[in-house]
Amino acid sequence: MVPRGVLRKGFIEFRAIITRLIERIIIPLLPLHIFGIFLNLTYTGAAGAVMKALLRVVVVVLILEVVILGIQFLTAGLIGRRNPIKALLTMLPAYLTALGTSSSAATIPVTLRQTKKNGVSDAVASFTIPLCATIHLAGSTSKIFSFAFAIVLTQGLHVSTAQWIGFIFMLGITMVAAPGVPGGAIMAATGLLSSMLGFNDQQVALMIATYIALDSFGTATNVTGDGAIAIIVDRMAGGSVNDEGDPENVRELSFDGMAYLHAVSVEGVVSPEELEASAAATRSGE
Repeated sequence: MVPRGVLRKGFIEFRAIITRLIERIIIPLLPLHIFGIFLNLTYTGAAGAVMKALLRVVVVVLILEVVILGIQFLTAGLIGRRNPIKALLTMLPAYLTALGTSSSAATIPVTLRQTKKNGVSDAVASFTIPLCATIHLAGSTSKIFSFAFAIVLTQGLHVSTAQWIGFIFMLGITMVAAPGVPGGAIMAATGLLSSMLGFNDQQVALMIATYIALDSFGTATNVTGDGAIAIIVDRMAGGSVNDEGDPENVRELSFDGMAYLHAVSVEGVVSPEELEASAAATRSGE
């Protein structure tokens, strides 16, 4: 019999390990890896053609992200009965912060503050914003697809319509599990690029290089869209979720995963009597 809190603690610790691995080892080494990629492209003479194609895609991606935000806030304005332009402008500080941090998790405090300024209740904002920082990556998803499509065209790969549809669905699911750290989305998608689109190591590396160059814009789109989602959720809640059901420590714990880990540790959620009963049940089972 496993005491309550042990599995939860294990999953949170595993998440912390993966996040630290990405932040401390993979991301710092990426510039050297990217330098080698472009050095090889220059040597083979393919750099010019690839860069021209990717530059056109960059323009398309930036326009697409504006369209995504426009649709999100127009929908939020219709459902939440708010001015979509004013709501979007209110989220501008979160957008600018994400451009600097390239991390949805690091931008949570600013996103949460601006979301509340849009009239979203404390309870809904405190629940929706930390959750969306992990599972809502619309900007990152659109950027990965656009660059993958460009690489398929420039490298002469054959990808059928059925493969693209499957890739899009799997990419959406994968983005839910992607860590909210710089480069987390593309690192989570590398397996799909290889297995579903047939990218080789060089093409995956080129994909990482182009994605990292615009990572902050995708993150900014993600966190700004979180504000629109919060408006919709607040309207759907209809005031049924009030501040009385929102513990004071929820906002603090949502910003600090290790603080949450400490709060849900075995000692914090299991009484000594329960631990003793669990141990006794284990001994009797033996």
